[in-house]
Amino acid sequence: MNSTQKDKALRFRALHDRPGVFVIPNPWDMGSARLLAGLGFEALATSSAASAVASGKRDGTLTREEALAHARTIVNATDLPVSADLERGFGDAPEAVAETVRLAAAAGLVGCTIEDTTGDPARPLYEHSLAVERIAAAADAARSLSFPFLVTARAHNFLYASPSLEETIARLRAFEQAGADVLFAPGLPDLAAVREVCSAVSRPFNFMAGIRGKSFPVSELGAAGVKRISLATSLYRAAMTGLFQAARAVKDKGQFDFIEDTLTTPELMEVMRI
Repeated sequence: MNSTQKDKALRFRALHDRPGVFVIPNPWDMGSARLLAGLGFEALATSSAASAVASGKRDGTLTREEALAHARTIVNATDLPVSADLERGFGDAPEAVAETVRLAAAAGLVGCTIEDTTGDPARPLYEHSLAVERIAAAADAARSLSFPFLVTARAHNFLYASPSLEETIARLRAFEQAGADVLFAPGLPDLAAVREVCSAVSRPFNFMAGIRGKSFPVSELGAAGVKRISLATSLYRAAMTGLFQAARAVKDKGQFDFIEDTLTTPELMEVMRI
């Protein structure tokens, strides 16, 4: 592991510039990061929910310092470029978001996502102009760095009541004009909506797999125009589901059948290269 941060940043940008779609999975600790790297993935991203729940906390409750400390463990686990889910940037003001980007770069990250959610159930999304100002501040902070740091702007309209594809596209276009490098709209309902969004913007689009009934094959997402596919908490949930089912079989039935289907410790260490 001897790549510089600039080397990683250039590799990360190149993934977005080359033809085709790529998957950026979401580890939650050093072990899962090394396993994903050992399988041949080319970049990693943190998940706010996975990192919080793995720490015994609810999604959205990590402080900026906690989130960046967690991201630093993922950065240090492998030689891959790492982007971080930094939620709403840990502050309402554009200046707070800009500071979060600078601190993310100092933590070794080469990209981050910033969303347009407020954390207030009564008004879950920032008003349009403030949402755009926040992304502009993030982009300006990224441009001030000595290496390419990719800012991904997230429009969360489809995760709340009365979702509007028109509003989602309007926000994504505004985020693009504000300087976002990558665009992201979690919760799109079908491939037709994905195609419409990808056709409406010119920057790379990140699709989030992980919602039941709304996670589509890589080949179909690529054909729809998607550049990057993240997995949110889905790998963490899959791992915890396996743990839950195995532990319940032991507790309730006194059986250890699950052992026959698990990797051995040497096999795990081989793929993790430790």
